[in-house]
Amino acid sequence: MNSDSNSLPESELVARSSNGDSAAFGLLYEKYVEKIYSYLYYKTSSQAKAEDLTSQVFIKALQNVDTYEDRGYPFSAWLYRIAHNLVVNWYRDKDKLEQTPLDEDFPLPATQEHVEENLQKSEEEEALLNIIGELAEDRQQVVILKFVEGLTNQEIGEIMGRTEGAIKALYHRTLVSLRDEYGV
Repeated sequence: MNSDSNSLPESELVARSSNGDSAAFGLLYEKYVEKIYSYLYYKTSSQAKAEDLTSQVFIKALQNVDTYEDRGYPFSAWLYRIAHNLVVNWYRDKDKLEQTPLDEDFPLPATQEHVEENLQKSEEEEALLNIIGELAEDRQQVVILKFVEGLTNQEIGEIMGRTEGAIKALYHRTLVSLRDEYGV
């Protein structure tokens, strides 16, 4: 692949990836890996699990990119759909297996300079994750995809298999319930 590959439209990168061009798929990976990881981290609250699931998303995408159909949505919608399905499977299987992530048993040492600041930020993030975690699964997903990932209602609808109108309604109901229940 030449240096002009970075300027290729996404649809061209997907087409090349479908034909076995690993460099084209590499560019798609670079474009979306951080967003997919971020989504999975918010869904699992575990760095190790998010990393593992992120790699699984891209392995599945690479194995199945030749079956991808462009339906007018960004390629990322397909990746988020794969990620969502993996998270659902992980939560279903999680109850069957008792695991303790290493990052919980062996936390990284904090620097003394910003301990109080980091603690406050950590407590705020934990409180927010707890509130989000209490929401129904579909509401959690809407909040994460909208606020964390910055996706449009149309993109969220594609990922969740719903119409844009249904996403708008769910988003509105979620915000009203958060305001009424938590004063958010």
